Amino acid sequence: MRLLITGGAGCLGSNLAEHYLAAGHEVCTIDNYVTGHRLSLPEGHPRLTIVDGSILDEGLLERVFAEFQPTHVIHSAASYRDPDDWITDARVNGEGSILVIRACEAAGVKRLVNFHTALGYGRPDNVPIPVSAPARPFTSYGVSKQAGENYVAMSTVPWVSLRLANVTGPRLAIGPIPTFYTRLKADKSCFCSRTVRDFIDMEDFLAIVDKALEQGAPTGIFNVSTGTGHTIRDIFRLVSAHVGKDPDADVPEVDPGPDDVPAVVLDPKETIAAFGWEPRHGFADIIARMLSWYDSHGVTAIFSHLKSPDFEKEGTSK
Repeated sequence: MRLLITGGAGCLGSNLAEHYLAAGHEVCTIDNYVTGHRLSLPEGHPRLTIVDGSILDEGLLERVFAEFQPTHVIHSAASYRDPDDWITDARVNGEGSILVIRACEAAGVKRLVNFHTALGYGRPDNVPIPVSAPARPFTSYGVSKQAGENYVAMSTVPWVSLRLANVTGPRLAIGPIPTFYTRLKADKSCFCSRTVRDFIDMEDFLAIVDKALEQGAPTGIFNVSTGTGHTIRDIFRLVSAHVGKDPDADVPEVDPGPDDVPAVVLDPKETIAAFGWEPRHGFADIIARMLSWYDSHGVTAIFSHLKSPDFEKEGTSK
């Protein structure tokens, strides 16, 4: 493959770049480093082309597609840093997706894989959430990402949109795991939101992307998750034990904020049936692998697509 990855310096993008370079493919990344990190990408790799810039730069996209000539595209770029910056979210996640799609169509790309957030479902009626559940996003991030997926579904290239659980792996810089890890290691206070989330290990995520990129693979929308949910308090306990703190410590709990969802757990049954894929890592293993990586490499800046709750102590609200 000649694989173009938008948002290639982010957590997902950089892991994908490493994965496909190791497999012998030509890889090109585009990133403006708002939430990604240039140092996440290997320096001087002979099969890696690094492009600094935004997917909103139509001229840049035209040059990249003309010069790199991708056969496959993974659309991982997304805006989520500021929940009140609707304009940037709409431009990057909506207009940016359109520009990527149109470039794929013009170039005759063989496969386009798009990443969507589970928050596109909004507040679901039931969990686990089937892929047939209605899309009812209510945050800027969710609404704009849903718009992007809707445009992907209108494209003329073979496409797959993966609605993702919380993917954990090298360079993860969002959510409760890195937040608890850094705060507990620094003897700082934490709090837990009364929410339930699902998680997927990077290794299992890469395995489904492999299958989604295959010629003749199923197209459409698919959930990527283990299908099991866990409370934020469950994560706190595992992180606490890992760093030598009391896992049963009395930690304040807060209700989910107005931009949050009490429970988000995706049902991956249709994905498993369609691709012959199944996640191998369970919850405890997922968290342990993530924490071991932090032990070796540390935590970079932490971002969130959620507003901080009205609570006197800083911590994690996801």
